Amino acid sequence: MGMPEAQPRIASVAAAPDFDAMHFRRTLSQFATGVTVITTRASNESVAAGAPPFIGITASSFNSVSLDPPLVLWSMATRANSLPMFRDGTHYIINVLSASQLDLCQRFATLKGDRFAGVDYRLSATGLPILSNALAWFECHNRSRYDEGDHVIFVGEVERCGVLDGKDGPLIFQGGQFTTTAPLDL
Repeated sequence: MGMPEAQPRIASVAAAPDFDAMHFRRTLSQFATGVTVITTRASNESVAAGAPPFIGITASSFNSVSLDPPLVLWSMATRANSLPMFRDGTHYIINVLSASQLDLCQRFATLKGDRFAGVDYRLSATGLPILSNALAWFECHNRSRYDEGDHVIFVGEVERCGVLDGKDGPLIFQGGQFTTTAPLDL
């Protein structure tokens, strides 16, 4: 009988990364993600100062969490100007963009001012914008928020959701490029 092999020691804290931020970003980019626009109501103070009544941001950090209760998550940079409105608001809408909505993705990622000007939408049960022709949407109660690193993770409890049965596939972001899905020949 031989001696048992020594087991590696498991540290109670994470080791310092052996890579830089650019390498980490490039590595993360290999994971394909869908693209969403998250919408909510602007604060009363900003509307009183002449800002539009709604705000929206492009986010690719969306994921499911639980079926029972129905929970989803997404994250937002702590440096984002609109963070207080999402953090303090009671509800938001997650709009899953179709491949034909690249213009909306770019508009809500970069445009200053009224991002909703000329955008077709309808109001949800809580009075928030659901973008027309989004492949799917989730109306969420702002259940919890977690500060982690340079982002805040939002967990939403889905109160209502809908899906559009369209021919257009989802807008996908991978490797620094936008694409869509295509079936594999199996």
